[in-house]
Amino acid sequence: MNQENGKERKRKGSVWEVWKTAARLGLTSFGGPIAHLGYFREEYVNRRKWIDEKTYADLVALCQFLPGPASSQVGMAIGFIRAGFWGAIAAWAGFTLPSAVALAAFASLFKEFSFRGTGWIHGLLVAAVAVVAHAVWGMAKNFATGRSRATIAITAAILALTIPGVLSQAGIILGAGIAGWFLFRKAPAAKPAPVSPSFHKRAAAVLLILFFLLFALLPAVRHYTGSHWIALFDSFYRAGALVFGGGHVVLPLLQAEVVPRGWLTADQFLAGYGAAQAVPGPLFTFASFIGMASFGWQGAVTATIAIFLPSFLLIIGILPFWNRLRQHPRFQAALNGIHAAVVGILLAALYDPVWTKAINSPADFCLALAAFGLLAVWKRPPWIVVGFSAAGGALLSLVS
Repeated sequence: MNQENGKERKRKGSVWEVWKTAARLGLTSFGGPIAHLGYFREEYVNRRKWIDEKTYADLVALCQFLPGPASSQVGMAIGFIRAGFWGAIAAWAGFTLPSAVALAAFASLFKEFSFRGTGWIHGLLVAAVAVVAHAVWGMAKNFATGRSRATIAITAAILALTIPGVLSQAGIILGAGIAGWFLFRKAPAAKPAPVSPSFHKRAAAVLLILFFLLFALLPAVRHYTGSHWIALFDSFYRAGALVFGGGHVVLPLLQAEVVPRGWLTADQFLAGYGAAQAVPGPLFTFASFIGMASFGWQGAVTATIAIFLPSFLLIIGILPFWNRLRQHPRFQAALNGIHAAVVGILLAALYDPVWTKAINSPADFCLALAAFGLLAVWKRPPWIVVGFSAAGGALLSLVS
């Protein structure tokens, strides 16, 4: 009994440990949400072994169905598994604050500056190619083996490229789950590790209820109070609660909310968008730029918390119920199909937008290949790969 308790204590980590690891990722994870999933897998699954590959794939599949930034939700879930409720907050804060602070500072100093065309920025996009390619390769070895799984993965990649869109992606995952339900129902499956054994289902239900209450009541409170702070919180909470796919998908909604109201000019909005693509971490921290440019640092804090709050409430509220559901043998069969589809979707994303935006010449491909070698062969941590690629991109821009 004591030995089991010791193993449990060893498996769990501290909030500080989670924050340090997430902050390192927040400072080095360039390339958008798909690249973030690659960075997370390398750090949390391969290097630190906080969760196993199957649990990671389960979390990725779950977060594809939820509104908000999928990569941030995966990070919150891993922090929750590692160190409980406060671990989830630490994982979010560590991953989010570097880009949030950078964009808030940018809003106060350089509202019309653009990062586009900078060599080292292009090098960071090349690093994302290496990271995503490594993630696809590793996950394919685990979840796309055999004819049936490989066929599902290839089909998912083809469909994701030929019928792009968030609804298409959700349909692909749903269809793969149905296929897995029938194809793999007799396949032996190991019992998955629990993801949230210490969080009470009543507390989880409270978080889910709070998600819907805020969504329903904030517009009315905004209307009757006339407070610009409530309006700011409501606008960004709704953006975080309604947008599926995250990242670039949220931009049209935010533009419709802030530019017509005069919170930001169209030029400032576009400048902030360019800056958001140049910093590491989640693109949702574009909210920090808008809040800072509109209402100062109080606005930056309000907007940042509001846009991420729906994701936090949903993922922590759903995980305890998801944990029980994923233990069911037939649901595990469906997950086998979903895992293969996730590999295919990541493969499609490796081509577009990751490859198409980063690889423009043989020199870019050589840099990506060298970065991949550092990651896959030499087992260098992602932050070294990022630094190497940024320096390579800057050098290429000088000699080209």
